[in-house]
Amino acid sequence: MEIYSQITFFYYEDYKAACEFYENIFNFKVVQDQKMAKIYQIGKSFFGIVDGDKGSLRPQPDNAVMLTIIVDNVTEWYEYLKGKNVKEIKSPSKGVCAESAFFKDPGGYVIEIQRFIDNEIQREFE
Repeated sequence: MEIYSQITFFYYEDYKAACEFYENIFNFKVVQDQKMAKIYQIGKSFFGIVDGDKGSLRPQPDNAVMLTIIVDNVTEWYEYLKGKNVKEIKSPSKGVCAESAFFKDPGGYVIEIQRFIDNEIQREFE
């Protein structure tokens, strides 16, 4: 028995807006277009978005889940996303383990832009 990978799926009321957001703002690579869902490759991981009218689950008004994207420079990504009018939740700040900033996508999901402070840990995600 082996596990090969994982895909996390988010469900959207406005599927088209979500597709445009992740393809145009983040330039995520589409690895499979199922017409009612798309799977994107993000570095070593996979992320899927689903049309909330057609998928197994339905979008919720509040989502207790977020997409954390590991980046090379939080400040540069923060400025880039602000310039693209992505809704900001929290500007860059440093914690014990990481520097991060928070935004919201078109479906209300939280996106964390993060860089680990420890360079050895950061390299694990590059």
